Amino acid sequence: MSAYKRVQQWSTFGRMWYLYDAKWQNPLHSANKIKHYLTGTHKPIYHPLSDCGDHVVVINARDIALPGNEWEKRVYFHHTGYPGGATWTLAWELHQKDPTMIIRKAVYNQLDKNLLRRGRMEKLHLFADDQIPESILQNVSSQLTQLRPTPTRLDHYTEEERLQFPKVFDWPKEHVIR
Repeated sequence: MSAYKRVQQWSTFGRMWYLYDAKWQNPLHSANKIKHYLTGTHKPIYHPLSDCGDHVVVINARDIALPGNEWEKRVYFHHTGYPGGATWTLAWELHQKDPTMIIRKAVYNQLDKNLLRRGRMEKLHLFADDQIPESILQNVSSQLTQLRPTPTRLDHYTEEERLQFPKVFDWPKEHVIR
């Protein structure tokens, strides 16, 4: 086997580490994208009965964005296994307790319901902010693109960029706010 074939085979069968920034992303849509990398469906050697998925490191889980009024309407269910142990928690309460739990539950529900699901969830690494331990950061080799671009805050634009921005209406000079 040539050296090129060995490298090609290693990159096919080796586990890659991907970085995904969840800032201003819908966790339900992000979970669908993360699922493809955890299961390995993006690889040519994918088989549903084999665990050939990659590691995914998700940062900024605290800054996710749910659409509309889903913070107040979406409910997460948990049962302890004992009689009367059912609890329903609103999304904003769950996010306040653990900022990574909404993405964890979204990815868990997206994965196939089989015996490989727990092993695939172990390859998901979630962080509430962008502070990643060096032991994990040194393994990251690639970054996944965000599903929607992160908007820039208005106070992060320079004065030149604000003045050059196209105007919808041509206001009189006395009404311009500086």
